[in-house]
Amino acid sequence: MLNELHDKFNATSRIFPLILTEVNCMFRHIITLLSLCCLSLSVMAEDIPLQKNYPERYTVVKGDTLWDISGKFLKNPWQWPKIWNMNRAQIKNPHWIYPGDVIVLDTSSGKPELKLLSQKTVTLEPSAVVEPLAKEGIHSIPPNIIGPFLNQPLLIENSALDSAPRIVGAQDNRLVLSPGTRVYVSNLTNEEKTFYNIYRAGSVLKDPDTQEVLGTEAIYLGDTRITKFGQPASADIVKAKEEIFTKDRLVEANEDFNENFIPHAPESDINGRIIKIYGGVAEAGPKTVVVINRGKSNGLEEGHVLAISRYGKTIKDPEYKKENQTNTDKTSTLKPGEIKLPDERIGLVMVFRTFDRVSYGLIMQASDSVNVLDAVHTP
Repeated sequence: MLNELHDKFNATSRIFPLILTEVNCMFRHIITLLSLCCLSLSVMAEDIPLQKNYPERYTVVKGDTLWDISGKFLKNPWQWPKIWNMNRAQIKNPHWIYPGDVIVLDTSSGKPELKLLSQKTVTLEPSAVVEPLAKEGIHSIPPNIIGPFLNQPLLIENSALDSAPRIVGAQDNRLVLSPGTRVYVSNLTNEEKTFYNIYRAGSVLKDPDTQEVLGTEAIYLGDTRITKFGQPASADIVKAKEEIFTKDRLVEANEDFNENFIPHAPESDINGRIIKIYGGVAEAGPKTVVVINRGKSNGLEEGHVLAISRYGKTIKDPEYKKENQTNTDKTSTLKPGEIKLPDERIGLVMVFRTFDRVSYGLIMQASDSVNVLDAVHTP
């Protein structure tokens, strides 16, 4: 009997440490998994940094833009799609947000997420009838600033404007053409369109690095409506923003433009420069329209947000002595004794209209004046 108990005790003594070892191993696995989960949540939260005093709820008001609202919650407003869990289709065709809608920030999952509580009905007093409100959804960026650049100014590639329909004469041989004037147009072949914008060739835009011609600015002058097709066709001037003359060109009015898009970062590495500033100013600030030497062919699309950096100048090293120079980087484009200062990030620009090789952008933030040749790149 004693021998039997002794054998059982020895067997138990051998098994118990094995059980403890298995328990310890399982415990370590659980701790590791919990740590990874916490780390994952932490990383997700860090990927979308929030403003220090972000609101938990925000009621949209008339005049708000997507950029304004995004900036209330996010330090990086271009991360708007991430906080809404939007896919590419939703980015290209965003759902409208209306004044009166309530936006709620939910952080219960460890990752910030915005949710929309729609408020599209109103109770009429004294009755209890509920009717929908006819509202206009908010815009991505101020429409009063970008509107004229969506359907009027053009950037024509190569010499496309030279082959466009041309005003060849006017009623009573008038030299300056104003609204109500009958004009005659040659080379008008599309009889499906009757409304045209009038343009004149402007400045040539070149790439500052390669000197390649990117396109020609077409200066918007006014509008005309075709009254009779033929060679030449007859048309009436219906609007004149500037003086219109014979030899000015007609371009089909752009009706297929998008003014509602989501701010988001490019998926690829974009690097370019600002090559023109609009508004008759040498230096630009927030809400200024600029031209960027990158376009659709480079992967840019409406809504893309780019960082703006002041290009670091090349200066002479005041302490440089030729005889002390022992290590020369043969791959460097700098001359001996030259130092390239680092680029300094100074703002953000949102692309709102793209052509093949150039784009219009609106400066959204600027900590310093923005100049022609300042760099733009994926943030």
